[in-house]
Amino acid sequence: MNRPIVIAAGGTGGHFFPAEAVATVLAERGHDLILMTDARHGRRETGLFANRPQYVLDGAGVAGKGLKGKISGGTALLKGIVTARKHLASLNAAAVVGFGGYPSIPPLLAARLLPAHKRPLMVIHEGNAVLGQANALIARFNPIIATSYTHVARLPDSVEHQRTGMPVRPGIEALLDVPYSAPTETINLLVWGGSLGASIFSTLVPQAIAALPAELRARLHVTQQVRGNDLENVKNLYAQSGVSCHVESFFHDVPERLKSAHLVIGRAGGSSVAELAMAGRPSLLVPLPIAASDEQGANAQALEDVGAAWMIRQAILTPALLTERLIALLTHPEQLSAAAAAARSFATPRAAERVADLITAALSH
Repeated sequence: MNRPIVIAAGGTGGHFFPAEAVATVLAERGHDLILMTDARHGRRETGLFANRPQYVLDGAGVAGKGLKGKISGGTALLKGIVTARKHLASLNAAAVVGFGGYPSIPPLLAARLLPAHKRPLMVIHEGNAVLGQANALIARFNPIIATSYTHVARLPDSVEHQRTGMPVRPGIEALLDVPYSAPTETINLLVWGGSLGASIFSTLVPQAIAALPAELRARLHVTQQVRGNDLENVKNLYAQSGVSCHVESFFHDVPERLKSAHLVIGRAGGSSVAELAMAGRPSLLVPLPIAASDEQGANAQALEDVGAAWMIRQAILTPALLTERLIALLTHPEQLSAAAAAARSFATPRAAERVADLITAALSH
């Protein structure tokens, strides 16, 4: 009987999608899989894990919170660790693989707390250009570390690591061979903000687009992800500007949306950057300003440094500034084409397979 591999992931798609991509490869290779996740999203009723064992653990983030929030979050994490250790003691897992964020802490720390002869292999994947706080905690216990970037800030020199790239969904990986074509008549603008949408884009982007010259607005088609309570307002703003739009709170066909995009506006999470690179799409990136270690700023900077994107810090972002940037880019399609080529050069194909290779190689020793 195969000893199972525990996947520790939850929260937003930025952590879960890479986990699912790697798990898919491991499943194809015949490994038994178990998901340990957090209560924020709970059991997965669709996808790879729907019919596999799942454990929903207590846990909460503590970064950026006040004393009361830290105490509450710390207590929840301790409960999650105790529960995870109980499960792991009976599962006889071969490995626990975490993908960052607080949902990965209880299973990995629980694995470390098992007796040495029952302790599973510990593996973490870091999706950002800065080692996240959860992974920094786990890194103290000498796990195997896979990274998305060649250089990862705050990664201790003494810790062994291997660059695998960021695993992406199969539909995104398939875009690697789809060429980019600069806009001619219709201009497709994709605005995304992570799995929940970014509320600042719901007001700022429509205002910026409303100020574009009429000839540009007539050519523009906006596809935008917004929070549910902003849907009608955003649709009305585009209608008032005479701009064609498709606005939803969640897109189930992200590969198709990305495939048709001429320019993307969004955050700079590790998964978003990897998907932009794999698709070879130019972007205007606005890093999340409240990220604990400004990892999104480092991600965006990495893309900007190779000419694949333009970063705008949220603190200085105004509708007028965005209007100015959009005019400059949309009237110079050769700049978009150059950025698209640079983005694709930044991609790391087969990252999910590379992470799976790292895990299976370690298990064979």
